[in-house]
Amino acid sequence: MDKHQVVSVLRQMEKFLKGQEIRFTEGLRIMKSKLATLQNSVSKLPQADQSAAPSLCPSLEAPVNGRKFGSKYLIGHEVHFTCSTGYQMIGPGTRVCQENGSWSGVSPVCKDVSECSSNPCQNGGICVEGLNQYKCTCPQSWSGSNCQHQTQTAPPEWSVMNDPAFSRRPRCAKVAGAQHCSCDAGFHMSGTSDNSICQDVNECEVYRLDQGGKLCVFECVNVPGSYQCTCPSGYKLLPDGRSCEDVDECLTQQHNCTRGTTCINTGGGFQCVSPACPRPHGNVTYVKTSTLQCERNPCPMESRSCHLAPKTVSFHYLSLPSDLQTPATLFRMATASAPGRPGPDSLRFGIVGGNSRGIFVMQRSDRQTGELILVQGLTGPQDVSVDVDMSEYTDRTFQAKHVAKVHILVSPYHF
Repeated sequence: MDKHQVVSVLRQMEKFLKGQEIRFTEGLRIMKSKLATLQNSVSKLPQADQSAAPSLCPSLEAPVNGRKFGSKYLIGHEVHFTCSTGYQMIGPGTRVCQENGSWSGVSPVCKDVSECSSNPCQNGGICVEGLNQYKCTCPQSWSGSNCQHQTQTAPPEWSVMNDPAFSRRPRCAKVAGAQHCSCDAGFHMSGTSDNSICQDVNECEVYRLDQGGKLCVFECVNVPGSYQCTCPSGYKLLPDGRSCEDVDECLTQQHNCTRGTTCINTGGGFQCVSPACPRPHGNVTYVKTSTLQCERNPCPMESRSCHLAPKTVSFHYLSLPSDLQTPATLFRMATASAPGRPGPDSLRFGIVGGNSRGIFVMQRSDRQTGELILVQGLTGPQDVSVDVDMSEYTDRTFQAKHVAKVHILVSPYHF
């Protein structure tokens, strides 16, 4: 280009930038005017009558281990509560929004129902709590679901034998000239009446053989007189003593990510990531504007290929449990316009890359939003990637394209 052409292009750019500046300034002026008008109209409203009776009651929460039915809190409306299986409601099952703006009754509580509270085990049997059921561990000379049948059998499979750490002497006392012996909870009587011993009940084995539900979400460990639940590395045991929760190493600063990388929490661990912008090609180059986003540098006016390239490239990391129930919405894309500038009147969404063919679909949820939906269950551990794009159109004319690179980190566990 000669000098005159360069000067001409520079003047065109100056006019273009001046026009953009005027449009942006005008948009801000209009917005300030509207805000001032709204503020004036609000200030002229009469003060609310403080003595007026309330028309709403405060919101209510569902009880722990229960559910709430009813979302309207107007005077006269009712809200109902139920408890999950294995729990009994203490308190009212229905509360009414009264005219004074308060709810009738008190907040209900869902209390765990003890299956052993009725003492169902006979003849010295030990009752062991399970998930919505119980199990009787019977003395050696008794059998049956409630230890109601007398029998002579070999030690049961769930009894821990020949290990001094899992054996105890029984507690015996003479009553009316006869000796009566008993064992602590978690033990059962073994041997003859003259030479009896208390053997540990392996609760983990009892419920494994009975197939009546897992005592522990992950792993059960038998201990003398009881059992303990454990969790895999990277997880912690919850207060219920049986469930596991992922430890967020990034939030608790338990990671070793160096400066320049970002810590991403995963199921049972973490990853240190530092995604790179797309490599330059032709007139298309990118600059990193944040740790997880790149933006395209301005394009030459005559370069059509540059204008068609993604304007932004963002990186997203999601942690999922194994075998997540599908379909499940994992990610949403949307657009917003700058103040005073009209937004696109049409958006198009699609999947443009990755290693996940047939696992995801991209669909529009409303006029401005697209959703990435998981349609096939994933079993971990594995990493899956999918690239989705959003194209903006105004009057059917292409304006810009944005790409999101989504990385799915699937945990080997389902909790």
